[in-house]
Amino acid sequence: MTAPSAPAVRRFDDAADLVAAAADDLVAVIARAQAERGFASIVLTGGTNGNALSAALRERAIDWSRVDVFFGDERFVAGDHPDRNVLQAEDALLNHVPVPDENVYRFPAADEFSGDGALAARVYAKRLADNAAARGNGVVVGGSLVPRFDVHLLGMGGEGHVNSLFPHTDAVRERDLPVVSVTDSPKPPPKRLTLTLPAVAAARRVWLLVSGAEKAEAVAAGVGGASPDDWPCAGAHGSDETVWYVDGAAAAQLP
Repeated sequence: MTAPSAPAVRRFDDAADLVAAAADDLVAVIARAQAERGFASIVLTGGTNGNALSAALRERAIDWSRVDVFFGDERFVAGDHPDRNVLQAEDALLNHVPVPDENVYRFPAADEFSGDGALAARVYAKRLADNAAARGNGVVVGGSLVPRFDVHLLGMGGEGHVNSLFPHTDAVRERDLPVVSVTDSPKPPPKRLTLTLPAVAAARRVWLLVSGAEKAEAVAAGVGGASPDDWPCAGAHGSDETVWYVDGAAAAQLP
């Protein structure tokens, strides 16, 4: 795997502007990937900006028949629980566009596999490996094949968490497994499934969508190359590019 790219920062007046710009950029990347390889591979994120971006994509001209959709993390709750990221993504986007269901790679729910989170993590890792092998588009993480995602979208918490990787946890320190089970998330619900930082690094592009003054310290730490153990966002890098889409409030502590 290539060395991580240095992060770039794009600043916008407000969250609406950064979401619109990210949507424009994502449409262009998807089209270019489809022209080059026949398909595109994206990782959706939840949260306010992530869901707003998903909703914005409804009206864009995208060939959804040739897009593989993944998720960076999931709340390990029942399949019909409203906290599920995939349900929010379906409401915002997937129920409104003609993406084939077999191209949507959902995390297992807690009412599958007898609620065994570790097994559910291995199952999702197998789904990633199978996709990467079938598409001929993989990077080895530890001993597992992971898709070389065209774009991995990320939101971020005020303490710098991305996906379900929180500061000073085993999950953020994981270097071998692409997917892990989290049992003690400091943000409810406590049980989650998440891609790890090495799996994030399999992406060609990592884009972080961040707004709000309460996230300014974490943005400065992430852009400035802080320890990922302290600020997980600092460990989120793409092989080709890493872009922070931030509003003025979130960028307040940047030079």
